This record gives sequence, structure tokens and C-alpha cells, in this order.
Amino acid sequence: MAGPALRKVDSHASIHEAALQEARELTNVYANLLKSGETDNALETAFILLEHWETRTLAHADAEEKGLYKEISETSPELHDHIVALTRDHDLLRSLAREINSILEHDGATYSALQRFQALILVDEMHNEEEERILPEH
Repeated sequence: MAGPALRKVDSHASIHEAALQEARELTNVYANLLKSGETDNALETAFILLEHWETRTLAHADAEEKGLYKEISETSPELHDHIVALTRDHDLLRSLAREINSILEHDGATYSALQRFQALILVDEMHNEEEERILPEH
């Protein structure tokens, strides 16, 4: 069963925005460190940023899939296609996180990892907008 914060549009949106804002800030720090050539600090920041995505956004995604999405699927079958699409967004976020981890492990702090961090932000922004649009219907 989904927790009450996941079922209330305002609190759910606040959860999304807080995590996303932290990710934006850390991504900017990573980009600035790369630009200034501080590769050791950039790599450390990148791993912190990746951990942020895993423990905040992806953990939240897991909770949504196990609770909220399951409830919506059971009570509103007409939203099935939307739930499938939202779950696919989560899969894309997970895939990007795995790619970033591989890049960091093999190549260190790179602009390629930065591009994927920026992609995480974009996918998450679009996902959150769609989810918050659908949530009031439930």
C-alpha cells in the first residue's frame, strides 16, 4: 500500500521537486569541477550524485511501483497504459544510472557522465509532470 505522501498530489510533488533540485545543484557542481579540471573532486562528486539518484529518486520509484502504481492499476484499469509508461520512465532512469556507474568506474569523471546526469534530470522532469497530471485522476 502506498504511503499517504505518495497519494497526495502536493506532498508527492514536493518529494519530486526536493530530490530534483538537489540533483540539479550537484550536477552543476560536477560540471564546474570538470570545467576547472578538478578531476579527483569531480569524480568524488559524481559518485555522491549517483548515490543521490539511487537513494532518493530510484528508491522513490521503487516505492511507487510497489505501492501507488499497483493501487492505481487495481482501482483504475483505464490508467494501465499510463502506469506502463511511467514504469518505463523509471527503467530509463535506472539504465542511465547503470551507464553512469560504468563510465565512472572505467573512465573516471567525464563529460559523457555529465551528459547522462543531465539526461536523468530531463527524463525525471518529464516523468514527474506526467505522474502529477495522472495522480489527481486516481
